[in-house]
Amino acid sequence: MPDALKITKGVDAMVHLGGYSVEGPWQAIHEANIVGCYNMFEAARRNKVKRILFATSNHAVGFYRRAQVIDHKVYIKPDGRYGVSKVFGEALGSLYADKYGMQVFLMRIGNVNPQPLDKRRLSIWLSPRDLAQLVQIGIDHPDVRFEIVYGVSGNKRSWYDNSNATRLGYRPLDNSEKYAEEILAKEKEGDPLAELYQGGIFTVAEEVPNPAAAPKRGAKK
Repeated sequence: MPDALKITKGVDAMVHLGGYSVEGPWQAIHEANIVGCYNMFEAARRNKVKRILFATSNHAVGFYRRAQVIDHKVYIKPDGRYGVSKVFGEALGSLYADKYGMQVFLMRIGNVNPQPLDKRRLSIWLSPRDLAQLVQIGIDHPDVRFEIVYGVSGNKRSWYDNSNATRLGYRPLDNSEKYAEEILAKEKEGDPLAELYQGGIFTVAEEVPNPAAAPKRGAKK
């Protein structure tokens, strides 16, 4: 909490992108995504930060089937411990908006990359410049009180009705479809159960390799 109080002092808006970013051990997820998230929200409140942008995730609703198109009003269906931690962040945002009058902008982010990496991510891809546009809307839009939007580009194969983001002025510049032919040509058959759900491998895996893991001591860089 002391560090969170320091970095939120004198701030008008906070963009919270930090956390343990994949399915993994509960202890690690709890420390980063539960305790850490609470510390940031509470520090922002104490320092009278007006607005919080929080990076939630598609994994908060990952147990919806791929055949469904869902909007921002659907009931939460997390696909793992990581998804549960993002649901916690969404609930915390709701609390701080209602109880303390803070302005909260929740982005259920798909996957941010220069281009989509596989078939699943053709549906959930978010280009860096579309992410920047969403963040700008979240910071600058005058009417944000409590909003949930999907952090995805204008993908033809999207599983999301992102009309709430559109209402706030979001006009994505990118579409994953231009990468589809190349990706589908080399796509290998995946786990049949995971292929049913929007959360993909998170719905069946107990742990996913952490892309931000610190190197082991003595390991070659």
